[in-house]
Amino acid sequence: MNAMVHAKAESRHLLSGNEAVARAAWEAGVRVAAAYPGTPATEILESIAFYPDIYSEWSVNEKVAVEVAIGASLAGSRALAAMKHVGMNVASDAFMTQSLAGVVGGLVMVVADDVGLSSSQNEQDSRYWGRFGHMPILEPADSQEAYDMVKQAFVLSEEHETPVIVRMTTRVCHVKAMVTFGGERIEHRALGFQKNSQRWVMTPANAKPRLPLMHERDRVLRATSEASDFNAIVKGSDRRIGFVTSGPAFMHVRETFPNAPVFKLGFSHPAPLERIRAFAGEVDTLIVVEETEPLLEIELRAVGLDVRGKDILPRFGELAPNVLRPALKPLLGEPYEVATRHQIEVFPRPPTMCASCPHLGPYFALSHVRNLNIIGDIGCYTLGAGHPWNALDTCTCMGASLSMAHGMDKGRGESDEQKHIVAVIGDSTFLHMGMQGLLNMIYNRGNVTVLLLDNRSVGMTGGQENPGTGQDLHGLPAPRVDFAKLAEALGIRPERIRMVDPYELPTMVKLVREEIKMAEPSIIITNRPCSLTERFERFKPYTVLDDKCTGCGNCIDLGCPAISVARRQTAIAKSGKTKALVFARIDANACTGCHMCVETCAPEAIVQPLPAPTIRIQPHG
Repeated sequence: MNAMVHAKAESRHLLSGNEAVARAAWEAGVRVAAAYPGTPATEILESIAFYPDIYSEWSVNEKVAVEVAIGASLAGSRALAAMKHVGMNVASDAFMTQSLAGVVGGLVMVVADDVGLSSSQNEQDSRYWGRFGHMPILEPADSQEAYDMVKQAFVLSEEHETPVIVRMTTRVCHVKAMVTFGGERIEHRALGFQKNSQRWVMTPANAKPRLPLMHERDRVLRATSEASDFNAIVKGSDRRIGFVTSGPAFMHVRETFPNAPVFKLGFSHPAPLERIRAFAGEVDTLIVVEETEPLLEIELRAVGLDVRGKDILPRFGELAPNVLRPALKPLLGEPYEVATRHQIEVFPRPPTMCASCPHLGPYFALSHVRNLNIIGDIGCYTLGAGHPWNALDTCTCMGASLSMAHGMDKGRGESDEQKHIVAVIGDSTFLHMGMQGLLNMIYNRGNVTVLLLDNRSVGMTGGQENPGTGQDLHGLPAPRVDFAKLAEALGIRPERIRMVDPYELPTMVKLVREEIKMAEPSIIITNRPCSLTERFERFKPYTVLDDKCTGCGNCIDLGCPAISVARRQTAIAKSGKTKALVFARIDANACTGCHMCVETCAPEAIVQPLPAPTIRIQPHG
């Protein structure tokens, strides 16, 4: 990365799509970049942070990130905001209005759709936002196009005074490819904010005159799309079928049907309808291949084109060759047999938490308390829904646990009268969108126990910083939120704010049992750092004494991946027969010495081994 950052002359580098976006932003003269971590977009801002010419920050959520970028744009600077697809939902209030008002400095929003649900709670198509918000969309198919299109997006943004969406997918974000880039940064002088209340103050009276301008911009942008080099025809000899496609789906189409002509969309919205109409006349059947929704297919049908699309292709997941081939071969009258192979049964490996994860203690506690409805949130702690804890009942979106728990409290049915409601949320998620839910709960006299799991990182996306960690994106000291004071400021009584070391399992269980009995909102705040961050302190690993282990399984209930089950054969006295005994094993390479398992072990079979004795050799007299 450092070599790429300092590259000056034109050169080629192996870059992921996310890294290519960062390089393009630097060369384009971006002065401000903001984002909130979210796979598969996280590395965009992490890569931008290497460029000292760009002010970059982790914002508390995506809406704030876009608003920061908008402010920089209005000051005349080029600005970029990055997020994953669900972050666009959070940010939409800001950019939907700004699309109407327009921009000054180039404003580009890079959104990464998680096609195939690799690490998300839903699969949505962010191309809708371009149509909904009247903004152009560029769709790269690989790292080189990500670099090229981001640079052009700033030109397009300033030329048409509009925000521009660059729509990535997981396949582009994380796959590396060779990228040729220019090497020099083009500085853009910011002229400063020019006051114009009729344009920038979006009251109804000021917004209405902007509507015709926005719709006229749509017409101009469609003409620009018709002429764009990002929209191109790839010729093919087999004209029985032709394709119109964009993004990584183009790569899949070319791999599957290398001889078929393809209309490749890069400037995908507004779509170049007339060029596609002309292309359709050159093939027998035109097939629209798009991930994931039939947006373009609907538009082409609306202008009278006879196309095939989601009637033969799935509306979810990646349209890889193993999907395209069986779906389209029958259309050509060619038989297609699905290759059958013996399926090897592999032992399932569900996702689990890390050894010494500070979330293990809270979920162990929740799994040992009865009559709970546990409302979850987005983060590593979502894994609490799995085995062996089974201690999470819902998970919807960032920050929803507090609001949903409050609603469940107010909407209790007869079957829930005797149940206590617990909301679980992480530190970064609480700051992202959870504070409002807690304030609402307190204001409206809800009765929910909140578990605020403070592991001092954005754990699920790789341990990024947030306002609760005490460091910023660049690792520099920053003000750190005091969650206890914040909870009190929002209205929780000091007596109901409990701080706890999540490694102290008896205390953890005791606090949960105490606080769920309170007839008012209460909060339990844990205070151990993520075990994968530099803030975590490792201790001497533990081992199991075989002769003391009874095989009770209490330590297994903790869910620590360093602990496993083993079996041994032992002889039974007098009979001479053998019997299989189950006992625990601790992997010394994984154990970090957190001592949680020790507190589950009644026979005291889990110990730290004594150091090997030092043998001293006495010199001959």
